[in-house]
Amino acid sequence: MAIDVEDFYRKYGPMVLRRCRSILKNEDAAMDAMQDVFVKILKKEKELNNSSPSSLLYITATNVCLNILRKSERKAEASDNSILDIIAGSDDPEERVLNNIFLDKLFKKEKPSTRTIAMLHYVDGFTLEETAEQVGMSVSGIRKRLRGLRKNGLELREV
Repeated sequence: MAIDVEDFYRKYGPMVLRRCRSILKNEDAAMDAMQDVFVKILKKEKELNNSSPSSLLYITATNVCLNILRKSERKAEASDNSILDIIAGSDDPEERVLNNIFLDKLFKKEKPSTRTIAMLHYVDGFTLEETAEQVGMSVSGIRKRLRGLRKNGLELREV
C-alpha cells in the first residue's frame, strides 16, 4: 500500500524538524532539511509502505542532515585553500620570495611525495582521483595528506 505523504507531513513533520534541528543546530538549515526529507519520501511514495513511518522518516532525516553536514565540511575545506591560492597567485616579486620561503618551511615538514600531490592537485588541477592514480595512493590517502598540508600551512602562517 502506497503512503500518504501529506498525512505523514502533518503527523511526523514536527518529529522530523526536531531531528534536523538536533543535528544541524540551525533553524533555517533544519527547515530546509525537513523539506528535503519529505521531497525524498514523495519521490519514492509508490515504493514505500506504511509499516513504520516514524522510523523511515527518522532515518531519512538523519541521512539528509548528515549529507548536509558533509557538504558544508567540503565547502569549508575548499575555503581553507585560500592560503594556497594567495601564494600561487602573487605577482609581486617580494611577495613571491616570501611565499617561496613559506613553502620551503611548509614542505620541509612533509613527506617528499606531499609536494608532488600538492602540485598535481592545486597547480595542475588534477582531481583527487587523478592525483591518487598518478602517485599510486588511495583517494582517502590523498585527501588526508592535503588536509594535513592545509592544517600545517594555516598553523605556519599564524606564526
